[in-house]
Amino acid sequence: MKKAEEIFQLLKDNFPASNLELKTDQPTEAIIIASPLEIDKICFFLHDAPELLFDDLMNLSGVDEPKAGLLAVYYHLGSTKIKHKITLKVSTDRNKPEVSTLTEVWKSADWHEREAYDLLGIIFLNHPDLRRILMPYDWDAGYPLRKDYENPEFYQGMKVPY
Repeated sequence: MKKAEEIFQLLKDNFPASNLELKTDQPTEAIIIASPLEIDKICFFLHDAPELLFDDLMNLSGVDEPKAGLLAVYYHLGSTKIKHKITLKVSTDRNKPEVSTLTEVWKSADWHEREAYDLLGIIFLNHPDLRRILMPYDWDAGYPLRKDYENPEFYQGMKVPY
């Protein structure tokens, strides 16, 4: 079982050109911060490396960070074989929120990424089926989980009861 610092060092050794950071000053578990356009390569390594074997994408959460002008994605990974876990984070610009998809690494990323797309507007590059999953197919009134979202007064000509 590897600790966050050991996993981080393995990533630094295998991705020397990547801008990786280890956050341990939070009241939560350690978080490894990675590039949104390199997260797929990093996760393939975490999944396939014999000393890591992260075979479980336990959760993927999109988060709005308006003070920083960013949208973030948190990935909670686990290994059922080795019994360790890690949290990864990527941040992307609110105005062009692009993150590489992880559907080739873990099939379970499919619906999680679609939810983050639908509710926050995060575009998962190369996703095989990036379409709405919770909101109506013709929704054009913004992204409900963004902090600046305002409920529309009307939807399809009907008053929305809020």
